[in-house]
Amino acid sequence: MALVLIGTGGAAFWWLHQPIVGGDTPLELAIEPGTTPRGVARDAVAAGARADARLLYAWFRFSGQDRAIKAGNYELPPGTTPRDLLQKLVRGEESLRALTLVEGWNWRQVRQALAREEQLKPDSAGLTDEALMAQLGRPGVRPEGRFFPDTYTYAKGSSDMAVLRRALHAMDRKLEAVWAQRAADTPLKSADEALILASIVEKETGRASDRPTIAGVFTNRLRIGMMLQTDPTVIYGLGERFDGNLRRRDLLADTPWNTYTRNGLPPTPIAMPGKASLLAAVQPAQTRALYFVAKGDGASHFSESLEEHNRAVNRYQRGQQ
Repeated sequence: MALVLIGTGGAAFWWLHQPIVGGDTPLELAIEPGTTPRGVARDAVAAGARADARLLYAWFRFSGQDRAIKAGNYELPPGTTPRDLLQKLVRGEESLRALTLVEGWNWRQVRQALAREEQLKPDSAGLTDEALMAQLGRPGVRPEGRFFPDTYTYAKGSSDMAVLRRALHAMDRKLEAVWAQRAADTPLKSADEALILASIVEKETGRASDRPTIAGVFTNRLRIGMMLQTDPTVIYGLGERFDGNLRRRDLLADTPWNTYTRNGLPPTPIAMPGKASLLAAVQPAQTRALYFVAKGDGASHFSESLEEHNRAVNRYQRGQQ
């Protein structure tokens, strides 16, 4: 009897350390909530694990961890053993994908990025912007600029609405934190206005170090009632009609976002600002500049007077000395 027990124990130990996943590619195992340990064993074999489902289930039970197995989507790499499998399932080590929302993207680009993620459930695809924001608990709020640009991991099969909810709450936290740090003399009246200004700074910035000064120019203009006259807001107002070439007639065509025809901030953000642009909007550089122009190397030239600005435009945009 002792020899039989020793032999059985040795065989079990050997089996627990034998690969049940072969080949060169991982197996994908999806465990739905409520699946029994016996069902998990059957699902693993159905997914391609080279084992007897009855032996796997017996191992789950014998380990005492059968009730600790977690639902989720798992990748089982080649060489996975029954022992490895149970550890992964008990720890909930799901296979994760990542989606990056890029600073400066607009809402249309966010929608396109979500649609490209084949492992995300496209629950938002059939929703209008209004219905989507209502499901996220923000009825009546436009989605533009409301999601924080960052990299978000998710398990295969997750809802794209879950990713959006995390990005929405991340922006809430970042915006609340920077608004609490706003300069005492800011002309901005609310955190929403700070978000709008930050989105403009994000789109106008070619060099990161220029953000505070660009924000300072716009802050100066807001303070004295001068039009912002910033091209990115005009481009945003044109939407899909923009063909990459901004014409004079575009600057004169009135839209709610045309800061050449309307005073003050536009009604919504025009993109997703990152943390640096958010902070620049509420803590702009102390400057007397009212104008800036791109120098062609990513940096901007700042001017206090229109005369100086025109000279800079001639030099950097028209190639005149």
